[in-house]
Amino acid sequence: MGYWLLTPLLLAVAAVALRPALRRAFGAVAGGHGAGDAPAVDTAPDPEVAPAPPAPPEAQLLPPAPAAAALPACAPLEAAEVFAQLRALELGLTAPPRAQAPDERKIAQALGAIGDAAAERRYFPRRPNLLPQLMHAIHDESVARRQLVAIIARDPALVDSLLRMANSSFYRLSPQPVESIERAVAVLGSDGLRSVIATALMQPIFNAVAAAEFPKFPQLVWEHALRSAQAAVVHAAVAERIEPFTAELLSLISGMAEIVLFRAVRARCAAASGGTPAAAGLLDTLLRVHAAPLAQRIGGDWQLSDAALAALAEQTSPSAPGSALGRSLHFGRLAGALAVLYANGRIDKATVRASLPSSALPAAHSDTLVTKLLLPFQDPRTGSAPRTPRR
Repeated sequence: MGYWLLTPLLLAVAAVALRPALRRAFGAVAGGHGAGDAPAVDTAPDPEVAPAPPAPPEAQLLPPAPAAAALPACAPLEAAEVFAQLRALELGLTAPPRAQAPDERKIAQALGAIGDAAAERRYFPRRPNLLPQLMHAIHDESVARRQLVAIIARDPALVDSLLRMANSSFYRLSPQPVESIERAVAVLGSDGLRSVIATALMQPIFNAVAAAEFPKFPQLVWEHALRSAQAAVVHAAVAERIEPFTAELLSLISGMAEIVLFRAVRARCAAASGGTPAAAGLLDTLLRVHAAPLAQRIGGDWQLSDAALAALAEQTSPSAPGSALGRSLHFGRLAGALAVLYANGRIDKATVRASLPSSALPAAHSDTLVTKLLLPFQDPRTGSAPRTPRR
């Protein structure tokens, strides 16, 4: 009796236990899966979702829109474009002049102004007599400060420029005025003294330029030269680990070559055409093609070192400079040009950062350099108040 009662109970329990397996098996068959297919996972059924409405007919005819590409924060400018924009700014143009067929006659006349031996005495700067002695004294740690002061004191014009620039807001470090060469040497230190001396020796050449039809040119070339020197010093000392003063001097000579060429071309063109000033396009062509070789020529006349002359020669080639000094000079010139364009509202800060040439400068030094380059320009010749950037 107990056996017949227990059998139905056991069958009922087995049916309950086998029910999930039977459901999976029949479900797989109903879904069309074969014996080798993976079994469906036994999960809770998804909640019912209302089907999406059909797309309108016109949308069904259009291809799917491609995913939007991520745009860079700021597209960098090529070096040639940076210098073209700078030249347009210097010549008072809204954009770089359009390429035109060169007037070979006018170019020959203009180049004659710097190729003629008699004209050289008028336009070419002579090497400052004290430059070799000062460079040697500044780099020689055994030279006492009083010896350095004695060398500077031999040139009254240099003393005047040195004190005026040491008291300008560009260099002055304390509220007390600098009234003696000894104090200027002590306050500025070797690095600062090199910068002041180099700038003081160059400034008479920049000051001698007057251009009624291109009034911005002398000042902007001067600003570019100083900002370039500032960047070249950092790059030489930190990225290339070489003596930085030569990079600074070559930056100033590169700017000086532009001034010399500008003066000579304007004078020769005016003389050859009865007073008609040189056109902006002609000046742009001559400066772009002949300024760097002229800087090399000035360096040769000044009897600079072979390494310095090689660095200047490398600036005439479109390829990247191969020497450490050449790379520092190129970096400084490009960084200085970006800073001038920013100060005059032609580009923004992001473009300056994106367009700096790649270098071995650590990120922290690069950020510090950019911050300094974007400060308002203060002219060390006059100690004038800084110009406020337009952006």
